[in-house]
Amino acid sequence: MTNRIVAVGVVMFLGGSALPAQAEEKSGFFDWVHGDWYLTVGAAGFAAPEFEGASDMVFRATPMISLGKVGPEARFTSRNDNISLSFMDTGAFRAGAVGKIVFPRDADDADGLQGMDDVKWGAELGAFAEFYPTDWLRVRGELRQGVRAFDGIAGDIAVDAFKDVTETVRVSGGPRLSFASADYFDTYYGVDAEESAASGLAEYDPGGGLKSVGVGGAITWKATEKVTASLFGEYARLLGPAADSSLVKQRGSDNQFMVGMSTTYRFNFTVP
Repeated sequence: MTNRIVAVGVVMFLGGSALPAQAEEKSGFFDWVHGDWYLTVGAAGFAAPEFEGASDMVFRATPMISLGKVGPEARFTSRNDNISLSFMDTGAFRAGAVGKIVFPRDADDADGLQGMDDVKWGAELGAFAEFYPTDWLRVRGELRQGVRAFDGIAGDIAVDAFKDVTETVRVSGGPRLSFASADYFDTYYGVDAEESAASGLAEYDPGGGLKSVGVGGAITWKATEKVTASLFGEYARLLGPAADSSLVKQRGSDNQFMVGMSTTYRFNFTVP
C-alpha cells in the first residue's frame, strides 16, 4: 500500500508542477489541454529472453506510444522509453506520467516455467523525468507502480549519449540500471513451497533491490519528418534478488540480451 501511495504521489507532483504555469494563462483547471499536441505511435519487434531470467530467446513485439504538447522538439527519444504523457517540456527538462503494458506469463509458454504460477496481464503506471546535462547527453528515470500483474514498484534509470552522424542518421548508447520492490521480485523470481514442489526448484523468497545493470545502443534513421526507424541492442546483467533466484540459477541465465528494430510515426493535432 505504501509503494502505491509513493508512486501515485510522484505522478501527482510531476503533473501538478506543470499545471500552475498553464493556469496563469487560462482560468479553467483543464485549460492546459488546449493547444498543439503530438502523438507518436509505432512498434518494435525484437529477440529477447522468453521470460525474465531465461537463457533461451524468442521473438516479441511491443507498441511504442508518446504523447505531449508541442514545444521545443525533444532532443532525444529511446525505444526504452515507456508510454509517456508529458506535462512539462522546456527542451532541457521534461516530466510527466508514464505507463507500461505488462504481458502475461504462462507456465505453458516455456519449459523453464513448468510448475510456476502464471502471471496475469496488467500495467505499470507512474512518473518519468528526464534532463540534458549537455547538448549530447540525456538522463531519464521512471518510477512505476504495478497494476494487476504484480503489486509493487519497478523503476529504471538510463543515460544516453547521442550524435548525429548525418542529417538523418543518429547513433546513441549508454548505461542502464533497473530496480524493484520485493513484491515485484516475488512475482517474477520468487518460488514458494507449492511452486517448489511442482517445479523442482528450490524455494526462494526475495527482497527488494537492484534488478540489473547493463548497456544499450541504437542506430536511428529519420526517414521523413514524421517517420523514424531504429536498430537497437541491449545487454543486462541480473543482480541481487533476480540473480539469486533458483529460477535463474537452475533454469536461466544472469546474462540477458535483446536485439531488434522499431519504427514510429508522428501525428500533430490541435485541441481547440
